[in-house]
Amino acid sequence: MQRRHLIAACLAVAVPLGASAQAAFPSKPISIVVPATPGGAIDLTARLIGAKVGAAFNQAVSVENLGGAGGTLGTDKVAKAAPDGHAMVLVASSHAINPSLYKKLPFDTIKSFEPVMHTHTVPLVLVVSNGVPARTLPELIAYLKANPGKHSFASSGKGGAPHMSGELFKAMAGVDLIHVPYKGSTAAHTDLIAGRVDLMFDTVAAISGQVKGGNVRALAVTTATRSGVFPDLPTMAEAGLKGYETSTWGGLLAPAGTPKEVVAKLNAEANKALAAADTREKLAAAGIEPAGGTPAQFAAFIQSEMARWAKVAKAAGLEPE
Repeated sequence: MQRRHLIAACLAVAVPLGASAQAAFPSKPISIVVPATPGGAIDLTARLIGAKVGAAFNQAVSVENLGGAGGTLGTDKVAKAAPDGHAMVLVASSHAINPSLYKKLPFDTIKSFEPVMHTHTVPLVLVVSNGVPARTLPELIAYLKANPGKHSFASSGKGGAPHMSGELFKAMAGVDLIHVPYKGSTAAHTDLIAGRVDLMFDTVAAISGQVKGGNVRALAVTTATRSGVFPDLPTMAEAGLKGYETSTWGGLLAPAGTPKEVVAKLNAEANKALAAADTREKLAAAGIEPAGGTPAQFAAFIQSEMARWAKVAKAAGLEPE
């Protein structure tokens, strides 16, 4: 009897202590790692969300840019961080593509993380050098088919959405193109404008200035709906390539084992940050479309993206290295 009373007393103390520990989150500054260089969509999104989340929690939120190794360097740092919610990574679509391109990653794409929220999507634009005579997608496909193996497409690097969008285009359109990867899309723009490469798929945010300046010609956007930045530009499907749809995207992940209550708090505040009018205005100006949703929805989205890009990699004959 005395032992039962002792156990009951311990349980009575343990419950409020546990609840108090959860309620105390965050107990220190939060870090959001961006596994890329500054200035891109995931960097801007991380900074906008971080500022709002920091204000809501009354804690500092820092953004650390840690690029390299196809985005895996910064992602791995968070995979190995303490699972207490004070470290997150804002990954890009390459997170779901890398398992199809690399035999060994320093973490498990699914098991090493707790999904927090799908933050955004960014439409890609198919652009061609002004030296390419095609002015519509059907004209481009006809031109490339008439000159197999003689033309190239640039990308911001192997394994990113721009690269894989090009591979999907090759497969669906039945054209033969040489892939020329660069270290970032800006590096590719110089050769595209000069005509040393013929076309590329790039984000609306990165290429819009070159399009509006007349340095390259845009033919279509890759998403299912038109972009607010280029409302007169057709989608790939509208332009004739039915079923074609790609984008680059971003989302927040925490280390595996982060308490569900903490993930829920992070998700709630990140959703509020995305819903804020000033956040949406700044994202729209950069061609970034806010997403949002639950951790479960983001988990399912990552799984579907992994499956989709695995099929594209297989069709393109891309062997994991």
